[in-house]
Amino acid sequence: MKHELVPPSEQGRRFATRRRVRLGDVNGANRLRLDSVARYLQDVASDDVDDVADPRVDGAWVLRRTALSLGDLPRYRDDVELMTFCSGTGSRWAERRTTLAVGGASVGEAVAIWVYVDRAGRPARLGEWFLEHYGGAAAGRKVSGRLLLPAPPADAQVRPWPVRASDFDVLRHVNNAAYWYAVEDEMARRRPGGVPTHAALEHRAAIEPDDQVELRSSVDGDTLTVWLTADGEVRSSAEVRVG
Repeated sequence: MKHELVPPSEQGRRFATRRRVRLGDVNGANRLRLDSVARYLQDVASDDVDDVADPRVDGAWVLRRTALSLGDLPRYRDDVELMTFCSGTGSRWAERRTTLAVGGASVGEAVAIWVYVDRAGRPARLGEWFLEHYGGAAAGRKVSGRLLLPAPPADAQVRPWPVRASDFDVLRHVNNAAYWYAVEDEMARRRPGGVPTHAALEHRAAIEPDDQVELRSSVDGDTLTVWLTADGEVRSSAEVRVG
């Protein structure tokens, strides 16, 4: 599970904010859950775009891939400092790097690929507005939007995974954080007491409200891989290294 975590450029835009870890953000061992990390990453990205407040922004962003390198994750009532910046671009997507820190010390590093889509939901080219605000930090670095995780093996364990109305957000998508619920649940089942040190999640296709979703998983040493499938098609893939 290799993903480059580039440091911030000496030039260009950075955005910082804070979140306090609440009771609903941690698991029974008082560890910030992966779905909570995903929410923080989504929130800081949205806050960054809102702070730019450019009227030329006419589309939306759809998450393609997230990768995490994790340290001693925050606990209940910790104050988490988040700093984010654009670390690379493609023709219709951009890479966002985010650092999570407590007391000035990094507790997690994230890199995510977001695809820019128009009002019809089709991938759209990044406009001049984007390069004006974020091009300096990207510093000309080009990134790929391809997916990296494998398909599930034939001997993967399978069980139903219920899709809840609360999983869907105002865009009628299963929210990014909801995919991590399945990862946390399967970690608790197959690697109880384990602590995630690295994780990645990729979105291949949308889950619809009427889909009959199955969770498939496989364990290889310290690595747990989880897939959500419907009608035999992989909708998301995740890989977690557990310490």
